[in-house]
Amino acid sequence: MRLALIGGISRSADTYRKLAGDMGHALEVHDGEVGGRGSVGLRSVIARADVVLVLTDVNSHGAVGIARREAREAGKPAVLLRRCGLARLRALLETL
Repeated sequence: MRLALIGGISRSADTYRKLAGDMGHALEVHDGEVGGRGSVGLRSVIARADVVLVLTDVNSHGAVGIARREAREAGKPAVLLRRCGLARLRALLETL
C-alpha cells in the first residue's frame, strides 16, 4: 500500500520510509511546507497515495487543511495524528 505522511520532522523521513518498506508498504513524506511550490508538491504526494497520514503537532495549519481537503476530494482515507513516532507508525502499518 502507498502511504503519504504529511508533516513531522524531516530528519526522521528516511527512518519512516525504511520501516514502511520493511513492512511491505511505500511511504512518501512531505514536510508540510506549503509556501512557493510546496502546496503543489503536497497535492501530488496525496494524489499518489492510498492512505494519507496527517500530523497536526509538527505541521502548518495550511498544510493540514490542504491535506484533509485533497484526501476528501480524492476519496482517500485521511488519518489525523497529533504525533507519530516509530512505534505508532508500526502499529498503524500493522492494521493496514
